[in-house]
Amino acid sequence: MHHHGYSWLGEKKAFDNEGVRRPAPGHTPPSGGDEGLRERHRAAVADFPLTPIPPIQTAHWLVKPASLVRGTWAEPGEAGQWLGTELTAYAARFASPAERADEWLELLVRGAVGRLAWGGDVSLGHYLVGTTFHSVALVTCSPNRADPRLRCPVGTGER
Repeated sequence: MHHHGYSWLGEKKAFDNEGVRRPAPGHTPPSGGDEGLRERHRAAVADFPLTPIPPIQTAHWLVKPASLVRGTWAEPGEAGQWLGTELTAYAARFASPAERADEWLELLVRGAVGRLAWGGDVSLGHYLVGTTFHSVALVTCSPNRADPRLRCPVGTGER
């Protein structure tokens, strides 16, 4: 088991576009049906796997390109250190003053390490001053508890 880190910084408006944050369903809409539905399905098939915008379900980071992985760690504590660095880098810009506090950031990191230790995933997001959103995730891989069928994106051959 290991953990991959993902980070995204972008416009809140892009994050709010749930259509690119969800994978296409396993079936194609019937022909002759709602053309808008068929177009949304085509867009999901084409866009979801490639967009760096965070998926709705944290485990779905694993179906995205390996180039989006910001780091890989065998130990939860190492992944937690990366998370702490990532949060600290943006904390001064968090829209909520309460979320900028060192104690709060330390609590988030400790909670994340605990979740990773039992094989869970971690996904955090913060509004930054202005219209920007910062998302950071740690995803347990090989296997992932939420969806054990998902393969490792970095090609380790593990499952």
